Amino acid sequence: MSSDQRLLTTVTSAVRAAATRVSRPGRTPVTEAELFAALRANDDAVTGSLRPALLAALPGARWTADEHGSGPMPGGDWWVVDPVGGNMNAVQGMPDWNIGVSLVRDGRPVLAVLHAPVAGETFTAIAGGGAHVGGVPLRVSMKTDLGLALTGTGQARAGRDAAAAGRAGAAVAAMMRHALYVRASVPVGHQLAQVAAGRMDLHWQFDNLRSHIAPVLIVREAGGVVTDLDGEPWQITSDGYLAAAPGVHAAALDVLRPLR
Repeated sequence: MSSDQRLLTTVTSAVRAAATRVSRPGRTPVTEAELFAALRANDDAVTGSLRPALLAALPGARWTADEHGSGPMPGGDWWVVDPVGGNMNAVQGMPDWNIGVSLVRDGRPVLAVLHAPVAGETFTAIAGGGAHVGGVPLRVSMKTDLGLALTGTGQARAGRDAAAAGRAGAAVAAMMRHALYVRASVPVGHQLAQVAAGRMDLHWQFDNLRSHIAPVLIVREAGGVVTDLDGEPWQITSDGYLAAAPGVHAAALDVLRPLR
């Protein structure tokens, strides 16, 4: 077993343990104070479990849980953690939430784990080593007709301004004219995992946040094409991206490129 594979096994166990710390309040929050207290409690519980485990697993690595961060990262090894992707869903009692961890080495993602506890699925990837769910290799869809594609996007960053919200809405409307179906939901990692598994055919974002690194790597290692919205290869510094099955990527990019 390679050192990366051993590390992946350790990270996977740590992520699954941390997921047991996520809880739903006794009743659905009805005030802003209640809501944000519940969200913080889940983030803090997962971070408190994961941070010591991951830092011990790779001595010398550093840590960031700024899931809404973007842009370049310093050199060296960094654990990039999305403590509870779809935390709002978890607090509201919905099943679509996950925990995502990636290891970024000198600006390049090398390892990823995305654990969806309610579905009982753990998606993993090692750069150059493929992607798996529950140990079974993942492969993106073989579709070649955008008109038959299940597509998606979501509001990755809360508090959009009017122009950004308008662009997001215009993109959904444009894709609805060309694709079979458009899903607009969070968490982003959930949709990207479905693309990696071949259950959805593409996902796009006008944001490219650190919380996306793990699931984007999983899509890429499952054979997906991941580019920015100009068609250049995706990087963690890209402004946005399209992650798609190879057979529908070009047609979807034609729809989205004018709106970037």
